[in-house]
Amino acid sequence: MNNPQPQALLIAGPTASGKSAVAISLARRLGGVVINADSMQVYRDLRVLTARPTDEEEALAPHDLFGHIDGAENFSVGRYLTAAAEALERAREAGRLPIFVGGTGLYFKALIRGLSDIPAVPADIRDTVRARAQGLPTASLHAWLAAVDPVMAAKLRPSDPQRILRALEVFEATGQSLAAFQGARTAALLDIRRCRAVFLAPERSGLLARIDARFDAMMASGALGEVEALAARRLTQRCLSCAPTAFPA
Repeated sequence: MNNPQPQALLIAGPTASGKSAVAISLARRLGGVVINADSMQVYRDLRVLTARPTDEEEALAPHDLFGHIDGAENFSVGRYLTAAAEALERAREAGRLPIFVGGTGLYFKALIRGLSDIPAVPADIRDTVRARAQGLPTASLHAWLAAVDPVMAAKLRPSDPQRILRALEVFEATGQSLAAFQGARTAALLDIRRCRAVFLAPERSGLLARIDARFDAMMASGALGEVEALAARRLTQRCLSCAPTAFPA
């Protein structure tokens, strides 16, 4: 690797593309720490279903931000950036190269571009909006947004319920369009010019075969039991939110 050492390595790619194996190999060779950039692998409840690194894999190199969030918490990209900043500091203190790996493009964009500086939405307003939205088809949600915030509605796909909900929450909390806040942004954690980034793109037919094999392995490793345990907790819609509840600028 050329000097000076990069600020971080960024490894992205589709499911089953081999990201984790590459990250672990580089961490072992370069004295790095593997830092999660996957919005579902943060949850401790979903090790099998999210193909989180196994105990054996984590023993091969230091790992950070994997399985550190309880399923009852609604994790956001804003919270992820706070955690990522702390992980970066831990890596620097340990003299290790940060290696971010995952499949959540929104996390990577936030790392290198920062976030729109959007006010926090109070929990009671979020709950009220989501209770009203319960059971509504996505088209109806988009029509609701278009009625109160046509500017933001025009920016969002009518088939994107999570972002539509977020825009509704911000409008209810502030009385302003989400678009009004998207011009200002927080400072990025990483300077992409000082990083090395790679996107793994295996040949499609081989990738599909690996995805099928991964599914079979998940079933054999107790994926259904993981689902049953999670269902037994009777978590609300706000929990285990797959889509981070903030936007990169």
